[in-house]
Amino acid sequence: MLIFILGIIVFLGVHSVRIAAPEWRLAKIEQWGDNTWKGLYSVISLIGFVLLVWGYGMARPDAPVLYEPPVWMKHITALLMLFAFIFLGIFIARPGRMKPALKHPMLIAIKTWALAHLLANGDLASLILFLSVLAWAVVDRIAIKRQERAGLAAPYIVPGPVSNDVIAIAIGLVLYVLFVWRLHELLIGVPPL
Repeated sequence: MLIFILGIIVFLGVHSVRIAAPEWRLAKIEQWGDNTWKGLYSVISLIGFVLLVWGYGMARPDAPVLYEPPVWMKHITALLMLFAFIFLGIFIARPGRMKPALKHPMLIAIKTWALAHLLANGDLASLILFLSVLAWAVVDRIAIKRQERAGLAAPYIVPGPVSNDVIAIAIGLVLYVLFVWRLHELLIGVPPL
């Protein structure tokens, strides 16, 4: 469980620099350059992610089960995950009408993913992971709103053609099908349905 907790701290910690120290972050980007900042950020994120996944894989089999979700909850999880992947597709694709309307589709995807997995998993390791990520995403969204008001973050995305929304939905659907079909079991070790 120690490696798992350390992974959460490192991964969410590096992703929280923008929340806790936005001015410091901007100063370091200016001082070191964008590529150096992104490189360091990526390396620390990758280390945290590897520790998180490795630790979760070790912690989950022995984690106490705090509640057993009903079987039908997995169907709600599957539906929520469809929307999570569509939000992810909107984030990935060029702006259409939906990206400016949602403002932060990646954070919406993360919150939807975390909530969906909380509904389907009642073991302690899962609760720690998904509650941590959900709480981080909520705090990050609040911080972004404050930063937008203070002029530290870009508040507006220029809308594009609706065809970009169609592409975004297609990306989300393809990713969803791939994860349900093979990738979830291959990457996570658990069949999604």
